[in-house]
Amino acid sequence: MSEPASLFDDAAAQNAAAAAPLAVRMRPRSLDEVVGQDAVLGPGRPLRRLVDADEGMSVILYGPPGTGKTTLAHVVSLATKRTFVQLSALNSGVKDVRAVIDTATKDLGLTGRRTVLFIDEVHRFSKTQQDSLLSAVENRVVSLIAATTENPYFSVVSPLLSRSIVLTLEPLRDDDVRTLLRRALRDPRGYAGKLTMAPDAEDHAVRIGGGDARRALTTLEAAANAARDEGLTEITLSVVERAVTRAAVRYDRDGDQHYDVASALIKSIRGSDVDAALHYLARMVEAGEDPRFIARRLVISASEDIGMADPAALPMAVAAYTAVSFIGMPEGRIPLAQAVVHLATAPKSNAAYLAIGAAIEDIHRGLAGPVPFHLRDSSYSGAAKLGHGKGYIYSPDAGSQDDPNGVVAQQYAPDAVDRRDYYQPTEHGAEAGMAARLSRLRTILRRR
Repeated sequence: MSEPASLFDDAAAQNAAAAAPLAVRMRPRSLDEVVGQDAVLGPGRPLRRLVDADEGMSVILYGPPGTGKTTLAHVVSLATKRTFVQLSALNSGVKDVRAVIDTATKDLGLTGRRTVLFIDEVHRFSKTQQDSLLSAVENRVVSLIAATTENPYFSVVSPLLSRSIVLTLEPLRDDDVRTLLRRALRDPRGYAGKLTMAPDAEDHAVRIGGGDARRALTTLEAAANAARDEGLTEITLSVVERAVTRAAVRYDRDGDQHYDVASALIKSIRGSDVDAALHYLARMVEAGEDPRFIARRLVISASEDIGMADPAALPMAVAAYTAVSFIGMPEGRIPLAQAVVHLATAPKSNAAYLAIGAAIEDIHRGLAGPVPFHLRDSSYSGAAKLGHGKGYIYSPDAGSQDDPNGVVAQQYAPDAVDRRDYYQPTEHGAEAGMAARLSRLRTILRRR
C-alpha cells in the first residue's frame, strides 16, 4: 500500500530544508528573532509598524551585504496578513512586475487582500522598470519592500523614493554576530548542541564575518563540516583556519593592537613606504576592521600629511570612503588599497595643517577683532546706514594692473591679524610653484 502523497511532500520539504545552507536554515521566523538593527525594528519604527499594524507603506532597505535585508523581507512574509511575492532584479523585468501588479489588483478587488512585493537588488532595475512600480505603490495596490546595496538616492528614481521610506541598515556589531553563531550551534535548525566552538575560534569567525551575518554563518558551516569530517565535537581555531583557508590575525579591535596597527598604517603612508602601508591595510582588513574607520584615517592623512603637495589626495581618500560605504566588504578593500597607494606615493606637505594650527593659536591668544566694515553683510534693510559693505571692491570684476585675473589691494583680515602669514608652502609636489604665486598675491593685496 502506498504512502499518502502528503507524507511524501512533507518528507521532501524536510529534506530540502535540511539541505539548505546554514544561513538560510537559521533565517529568523519572527521579528523577535532578528538580531541587531534596532533603529529599524524598534517600537514605532516603520518596519515594525508594517508588520504589527499591517500598514500599507513602502520601504527601501539600504545597506551592505549580510545586514539582513532579505531576512527582514522574509520575516514580513511570515508575519503580515498580506500576500507576499518576491522578485529579483537580476532576472525579472517589466513583464514580471506588471504580472504581479495585475494579480495584486484582482486580489484586492475580489478579496480585499493586499500584496507585499519584495524586490531584491532593486538598483539593478532600469528607470523604466522602476517607473512601472509607481502607480501600484502610489495607490497602495502593493506595499513595496525594495533591497539595495547601493545608495538609493543615486540608484533609485526620485518618484519611487518619494513614495517610499528609506531605511538604512548598518553592519552587525560583533556581539550581534556572536549571538547568531551561538544560536546556530544550539538551535535544532543548526547543530542542536552537538558541536561546541572554542572561544578563539568564535572570535576568528566573528572577525571573518565583519558585520556580515551570512558570511559568519557560512564560516561556521564550513568549520562544522570540517570538524565532523575529522570526528571532532569542538570547532577549534585551527579547524576554522583550515576550513576557510584564512589564518587568524592576532589583532584586538578594541585593544592596543587596534590603535598600533592604525598608527603604523598612517605613519607608513607619511613615510612614503607604500609596501609597509599595504601590509598594515591588509592586517586591518583581514582582522575585520570597520572599513569606514580605515577610510576616515586616510581622509585625515590626505589633508594633514599631503595637503597641497598633491591636491588630488583628498578627493581620492573621500572617494574611497564613499566607495566602501556603499559597496561594503570584501570588495571595499580595493578602493582602500588604491587610496593607500596614492597617498603613500604622493609628495608630502603639512603646510595646510600647520597653517590652521597657527590661525587657531592666534584665536586662543585673543587676536580676533571685528570684521572690517566693507566685508560685513549688506544684504538686509538698514545695513547701508551702518556702513556695511561700503567701499568693498568685487575683485573678480575689478582686477588690477598688477594682476588682471581679479586680485585687488583690499584688507580682508581683522586689524589684529592683518598682514599675518599663516600658510607657508613647501617645495614639494604641486606646492612647489605656490610660494612665488603666494608672494605675488600678498604683495598686491597689501598695497593699500
